[in-house]
Amino acid sequence: MSSWAPTKYKTMNWSAYNEALRRRGSLTVWFDPDMVWKPPATGQRGRPPVFSDAAIQTCLTMKLLFGMPLRQTTGFVQSLLQLVGLDWPVPDFSTLCRRQRKLNVSIPYRGGAGPLNLLFDSTGIKAEGEGEWNARKHGGAKRRIWRKVHIGIDEETLEVRAVEITGSSIGDAPMLPELLDQIPREQEIGSVTADGAYDTRKCHEAIAARNAAAIIPPRKNAKPWKPTSPGAVARNEALRASKYLGRAIWRHWSGYHRRSRVEAKMNCIKLLGQSLMARDFERQVAELQVRIAVLNGYTALGIPVTVAVG
Repeated sequence: MSSWAPTKYKTMNWSAYNEALRRRGSLTVWFDPDMVWKPPATGQRGRPPVFSDAAIQTCLTMKLLFGMPLRQTTGFVQSLLQLVGLDWPVPDFSTLCRRQRKLNVSIPYRGGAGPLNLLFDSTGIKAEGEGEWNARKHGGAKRRIWRKVHIGIDEETLEVRAVEITGSSIGDAPMLPELLDQIPREQEIGSVTADGAYDTRKCHEAIAARNAAAIIPPRKNAKPWKPTSPGAVARNEALRASKYLGRAIWRHWSGYHRRSRVEAKMNCIKLLGQSLMARDFERQVAELQVRIAVLNGYTALGIPVTVAVG
């Protein structure tokens, strides 16, 4: 009996994807001459902000991409503005630190054609703590703090459409309704794919409320629910199909394997840093949202189109 071999894929748009990878290293991607660097007057009482949210987000993007402290970031951005010929003032480090706490991060996305097929997952990122080395050196307890990143991506464009940041004590399932609320009501949702941790009544009810199909594997010890709601009826149908076909065949038949794309997106988030530089929760949320904005920007430049070849 021959051993199992992984499927090989071939990139069909290598020329366009190669150009997209090259453009990811271009600094001019993050500076638009039409950007509103100085916010217009609001007409309200009090001193208006000197820099717009877009200006603060651009500086924090440079900080994230190059892993620099705030003071070095201001000097780096100032030199870049001079190189591209833009006579714009640069916020100092204290302004960046203060504005990051309540920054309204803009996460761009293009959107696809037809109903939106969402893939959900979560992961943990280390925030702060003494770490393993201190525990080995001094015999103290490991004090590690983690933040959980909950995201939902578009299966077609691979762009993040919904994101929530919580503490490590928050489970995956309670965040699904909140993630779905971030999708506009006028946007049609075709399906929601997630792992067995989302097999709860609230998740199925939230998915059914958006008239979407739930592709969630029932738990191994799952029992039928009382068919008192559309979510319970859809979940019971998935349970019967899983038992009739078998879990492996059901996953292939339902397209559950597509969820691997959101796991790959989680790996991309961690490639921008295995830990967070910010210390308080509000700034950590902004830092992770800036990561998402960077990844969506990379994705918009181009992604590979692959086909299985054997």
